[in-house]
Amino acid sequence: MIDPSPLGRAWLAPRLSLFFALLLFAGQSLQAGPGQHAVASAHPLATEAGEEILAAGGNAFDAAVAITAALGVVEPQGSGLGGGGFFLLHRSDDAHSVMVDAREMAPAAAHPDLYRDADGEVIPGLSLDGPLAAAIPGMPAALEHLATHYGRLSLEESLAPGIRLAEDGFPVDATFLQMAGFRLPALHDGADAARVFLRGGDLPEEGESIAQPDLAATLRQLADRGRAGFYRGEIAQRLVEGVRAAGGIWTLEDLADYELVEREPVVLHYHGARIVSASPPSSGGVAIGQMLNILAAGGDGHGDDEAQRVHLLVEAMRRAYRDRALYLGDPDHVDIPVARLLSGDYASRLRADIDPDRATPSSALPLDADAVPGPEAPAADRESAQTTHFSVMDAAGNRVAATITLNYPFGSGFMPPGTGVLLNNEMDDFAARPGEPNAYGLIGFEANAIHPRRRPLSSMSPTFVETEDRIAVLGTPGGSRIITMVLQGILAILDGADAEEVVRSRRFHHQYLPDEIEYETTALDPRVQVELARRGHTLSPQLSPFGDMQAIIWDRAHDRLEAASDPRGNGSAVVFTPAPGR
Repeated sequence: MIDPSPLGRAWLAPRLSLFFALLLFAGQSLQAGPGQHAVASAHPLATEAGEEILAAGGNAFDAAVAITAALGVVEPQGSGLGGGGFFLLHRSDDAHSVMVDAREMAPAAAHPDLYRDADGEVIPGLSLDGPLAAAIPGMPAALEHLATHYGRLSLEESLAPGIRLAEDGFPVDATFLQMAGFRLPALHDGADAARVFLRGGDLPEEGESIAQPDLAATLRQLADRGRAGFYRGEIAQRLVEGVRAAGGIWTLEDLADYELVEREPVVLHYHGARIVSASPPSSGGVAIGQMLNILAAGGDGHGDDEAQRVHLLVEAMRRAYRDRALYLGDPDHVDIPVARLLSGDYASRLRADIDPDRATPSSALPLDADAVPGPEAPAADRESAQTTHFSVMDAAGNRVAATITLNYPFGSGFMPPGTGVLLNNEMDDFAARPGEPNAYGLIGFEANAIHPRRRPLSSMSPTFVETEDRIAVLGTPGGSRIITMVLQGILAILDGADAEEVVRSRRFHHQYLPDEIEYETTALDPRVQVELARRGHTLSPQLSPFGDMQAIIWDRAHDRLEAASDPRGNGSAVVFTPAPGR
C-alpha cells in the first residue's frame, strides 16, 4: 500500500488526518448515491443499451451486462463473447469493492514452446492469427456472474438489447473499417468471420448494416441457460469442433473447466485520495501504485516546470514497466511480491536512483542480477480500438469500471462455424520466449510464461478514484499504454479536472523497452521536447491518438454527476434522472 508520508505537496495531510479521511470515505459510501444514472462507453449503441436497462429498473451491474453484450456486437474489433476482461465493481449498500477477473485461460494442452520452432525461435504470427492463438474466453461467465450475484434483473432481460442489435444489425463506422482493413488477412483466413464482416472479401461500405444471426442465437443460449449455454452443450461442441478442425487445441474440458475469479483489487493511497484499481493478472494496479509511490517518495514534480514533471513521470514509468516484465503474472500460478513492489521503502530506493537532470537508459536497469535487457522491442501498432472500456454509475452509487478485450483488433480473426463468436488471441499476451516482445512491444519472463490453465498478464486498468469530495470511474483501451494513460487520468482528477478535461487531456508514454517517450503530437510543447532531449530522452511523436477513455465523476461537493467519452473515439456519454419509482 502506498505510504501516505508527508512528502510531496505542501497540502498533503498527515497520517492521522488521512485516517479520518478514510473513515469519512467509508461513511460516505454508505450514504445515498448521486440520484442520477451515468453511462460512458466507446459506442453510442452500447451507451443506449446501458441507458435502456437502467431506465427499466436495473442497477449499474445490470447495465454492465447490457453494455458488454452490446459492445461485443457493435464493436467486434474490440471485445465480444470470445474474449475476456476485468470488471471493477463497487456496491453502495455495503461499500463492497471487488474485481471480477474474467481473463481468458490457456488451454490444458498449452506449453512454453507452443509458438517456437525446432530451434527455439518464435514463429511470427502464430500467437496472433487463427485458433491456436485463442485462450478460453471468460466473457460469458462474467455476464452470468454479474447478473446472478449483483444485478436486479434477469440475465435474459439485460442481454435483450445486445440480442436485438445482433439480429437487426448495426451500421459500420470508420473505426470498424480501419481496424478491419488492418486485420484483413486474418479475417480472410477465417471463412465465417469473412462471411459476417466482409462483403465478397472486401470491406463493407461505411454505414452498411451488419447483422449477426449466429451470435444472436449464441446470446440467446446464454440468456436461457446461463454459462452452461456457452461452456457446455451445443455451442461448446461447435466451438471445439471449429477450433480443432482449423489447427487449434481446445477441448470440451477446457470450456467446462473455465474458472471466473473474484479478487481483491489493489487499493492505493496518494495525496489524500483512495485509488482502487485492477489486481494481478492485470499489471495495472501494481504498476500505477509503483509510479505513484515513486512520485510521493520525493515530491511529485508539481512545483517544478513541465519538463521536470514529465522527466520524473517517465522515469517512474520506466521502472514500473521493468518490474512488470520481471515479476507479474497469474497470481494463481506465480508468487508475486506485491507487498514489496508497493512498499514505501522500495519506492524510496527507486526514487533515489533517478537522476533529476539525466534520463536513465533502460539498459542501465538490468532485468535481473545476471542479465541485461533483451532485444529492443519493435515499434508496434497500438491502436486503441483493439480493446474497449466503459464506466457506469447508478443513482444509488453502485458503479462499474470495465475494460474488456479480444486483444488484437478482431482478436485471432477466427470464428468457429455456426457460433458467431469471434475468438481472442490472448495467447500473445504470454511471453512466447523469455525477453521476446509481444505485439505491443512488451517483454516478459517466467512469471508470464505459457502454461496450462494460466491467465496471461494484462495491462487493463479499470480504476476508481475517491477523494473527500469526488468519486471517479475511469479506464481506457490502448494496449501497453493503458497503464500510463490511466495514471495521467488519475493525476488530472486529483488536480481538479472535470470529466471532459480528463478524457481530452494529451498523453505520453514510456514502457522500459523500447527506450523512448511516445507522445501525442500536441502533448509536449517544443520547449519541453528540447529540454527532454537535452536530458538524454529519445522522443517518438505519434501521429495516431492514444486511447479512448470513458470517465464518470460524481462531484459530491457540488451535487453534480458528469460523464464524458473520449473525443478520440466514437463513443458517447449520458447522465439522466430515473423515472419516479425506479
